[in-house]
Amino acid sequence: MDDVADYNRKRWQALANADALFTRPYLNLTLETARQCIDPNGLWGDMEGKTVLCLAAGGGQQSAAFALLGANVTVSDLSPEQLENDRMAAAHYRVNIETVQGDMRDLSALPQHAFDIVYQPYALNFVPDASVVFAEVAKVIKPGGIYQFAIANPFTQGVSEAAWNGRGYEITTPYVDGALIEYPDSDWVYDRERTPETIAPPREYRQTLGKVLNSLIALGFVLRHLSDSGDMYPDPNAEPGTWDHCVAFAPPWLKLTLKYMPDLPIRA
Repeated sequence: MDDVADYNRKRWQALANADALFTRPYLNLTLETARQCIDPNGLWGDMEGKTVLCLAAGGGQQSAAFALLGANVTVSDLSPEQLENDRMAAAHYRVNIETVQGDMRDLSALPQHAFDIVYQPYALNFVPDASVVFAEVAKVIKPGGIYQFAIANPFTQGVSEAAWNGRGYEITTPYVDGALIEYPDSDWVYDRERTPETIAPPREYRQTLGKVLNSLIALGFVLRHLSDSGDMYPDPNAEPGTWDHCVAFAPPWLKLTLKYMPDLPIRA
């Protein structure tokens, strides 16, 4: 385990102990809300019998939604605490969810070309080079399979509500691929009043849009859908310096849905 993985593992252990938002299993899903959770744009069709890899997606959230819809689900995550939440959700719904502890940069423990869908929530910016992860995904996804991931908007990465200067939200870091960016957790991530320990801040790396897209093209991924709104609540009339106001001016992340088509003659 290198320094990057060690930092991330310890941070997610602390977040799980603090009952942070992304560590809370979804224990009240219905079939309708499960589908809305994982496929709000209706891109994937019937999940029954599909093989799904939830990558760096521990926590008992999306894995439970896929399993409820009939998918055969595997979760790979660096955090044992997050994987325990997936097992908790599986027991709650009486479904099978396989859990594998591991780094998203090395998927050698998983079978090759085995998954119809690889679903990855916000995680790619926790490693210096997302293209390494893309290459690993290409090894485990089936030809024709769907890869969906969330990633920081590289143009606004590191801009949070704390960046309000009275006139706008300042960008203070250069647009350099792989650059380390640190910023404080937003107030909604976990309850500081109920958290006695100090939790290390997010340590992220900028992934420039050109490198992300060109890396995917070179591997044979074809873009099917792009969302730049995500799970946000932008409100330009909200109080300046709040999350809702900030994201109305600086969308913080992107969500890409791609199809793996390695035999197409369009690869770079």
